[in-house]
Amino acid sequence: MLRNLKDLFDQLTTSLTAPAAAQTPAAAEHTLQLATAVLLVEVMRAEPRLQDSERDAVLAALRRKFQLADDELERLLELAHDTARNAYDYQRFTALMNERFSQPQKIAVVEAMWEVAFADQHLDAHEHHVISKVAGLLHVTHGEYISAKLHAQAALQAR
Repeated sequence: MLRNLKDLFDQLTTSLTAPAAAQTPAAAEHTLQLATAVLLVEVMRAEPRLQDSERDAVLAALRRKFQLADDELERLLELAHDTARNAYDYQRFTALMNERFSQPQKIAVVEAMWEVAFADQHLDAHEHHVISKVAGLLHVTHGEYISAKLHAQAALQAR
């Protein structure tokens, strides 16, 4: 089972560059999972020091969005880190989301990014910049962006 899962996630990195129409529905879903994970990891990586609280926030967001098992989440996170290290822009990740996600789903991704940024109780300017850039690429309006930020802050305070 783990071998099949590893093979599947290994294929995802090549799927990001494949045309969306050429992918099977399962491959397309896995590609969206990876794209989402990479953007969340990018927020986490925006600060020089990786925080466990931010890692936990990434895993929680991915678990909520995709209902994956713990071993699948760990592998997805590992693959997202590898992919993010080699990424030169966010366009290939956001283009796929723009094609496949509804506006509320894109707003949910931005909100999850804010949750990661706030997880360590400190908002870094680089985290803010990454979220702002991605929100623009996802065509999230300024009002939706601010609403997602406030919702993430409220959720953090409620914990």
